[in-house]
Amino acid sequence: MNYKNIIFDFDGTLADSKQCSVLATQNAFKALRLHIPSANTIEHYMGIPIETSFKKMADRELLKDEYKLLLQTFREQYKQLESDLLTVFKNIPEVLHKMVLEEKLLFVLSSKKTDVLKRNLQSLNIDTYFHDIIGSDKVSHYKPHPDGILNIVEQYHLKKEETVMVGDAIYDLQMAKAAAISSCGVTWGSHKREQLTEEKPDHLIDEVMQLVYS
Repeated sequence: MNYKNIIFDFDGTLADSKQCSVLATQNAFKALRLHIPSANTIEHYMGIPIETSFKKMADRELLKDEYKLLLQTFREQYKQLESDLLTVFKNIPEVLHKMVLEEKLLFVLSSKKTDVLKRNLQSLNIDTYFHDIIGSDKVSHYKPHPDGILNIVEQYHLKKEETVMVGDAIYDLQMAKAAAISSCGVTWGSHKREQLTEEKPDHLIDEVMQLVYS
């Protein structure tokens, strides 16, 4: 892909966090004696912040204090699990290194909180490749709203035609379209090729190395 600026999603794109997210979510719902969502349901909502997805997955309206405790419990569970279950996808470090050598500007735009996102990137030893790291607490509107992309484009004076959003979820592709930049769907994450195809991305790839050789 011949772009100067590349914005990456994190979960399911750079890192395999599926098992960690599923277990942490199910443990949190169980701890609060709520109906436990299935793995498929959790995977469907991966890509948008838990502040939004947990309300959608709950089988009833959550009380304010209950909702806050659910989010807190999830984050505690995730932190306990991430050291064993969070891994970087094969060849991602090599791809990032090659992109930096080619003087591309790399960004991460995630539905995670920025402090957690930075912690995860550091634990995987890929944090230094990125020009900026943007979590959900740095945007006014969550994915698939284009706020995050537009903020990056404006802050760093990027040309939209030289910028692409890379993600594994339909929300990433919808966000890119709304921001009027190119999109690249990757099939090794949470959403299947068929789901990504329906969003008509500019690129759709099945192998990590295609990010630099396609």
